[in-house]
Amino acid sequence: MTSVAPPPQGTDWKVWARQLGAYLSRAIPTLQFKTGNETAATNGILLWDNVNGYPVVSKNGEFRQIVLSDGQYAGHVLTDQTAASTNTAYALTYTAQTADGITNGTPASRLVFGEAGQYMVSFSVQISSSSASTVNFWFWPRINGADIAGASMKNALHQNGATLVVSRSSIFDVAAGDYLEAMWAVDSTSGTLDASAATAFAPAAPASTILITRLHG
Repeated sequence: MTSVAPPPQGTDWKVWARQLGAYLSRAIPTLQFKTGNETAATNGILLWDNVNGYPVVSKNGEFRQIVLSDGQYAGHVLTDQTAASTNTAYALTYTAQTADGITNGTPASRLVFGEAGQYMVSFSVQISSSSASTVNFWFWPRINGADIAGASMKNALHQNGATLVVSRSSIFDVAAGDYLEAMWAVDSTSGTLDASAATAFAPAAPASTILITRLHG
């Protein structure tokens, strides 16, 4: 605890009882601080890790982080995206709608994780073509500048004016300070990522969205 229970003083036990009651009302809801001397041999011991700033609970012989609400990001791209060159990787830059523990880095296409953990990433993109020929699109994640093996999505549009929404959710384990980028490429400059304007009956559609949620530490 962060304070010590008041000892009895004098002969007026009522005063001490009131002081003890006030202390317990403050102390009981407060987690005991983890000092490093505790054992996790018994499951269910709940402590506050003041060094890292989160609660932990003993499970299967170790203290494991209890994930708080921080560690989430929702962003979108509200303008059309075009490729200057074919078969060339480009990173999408998102504008944050909600950000807690994940921030846009430098360059802004980097989404930087403030805390380590396992994260669910949900990605969507609206692709469009202005060609009657087949146009191929690729999308994949990079972490710390390295492409994630086996994680690409490939999609194709086969007619002029065609539009399609593509999406996927994946889980990633990251360390504090790691960054994620959403990459894309196309084999024809007729292929774009389309941000549709609002109409009289429907709101605007973003060219891409991303939602990141921390599952556990």
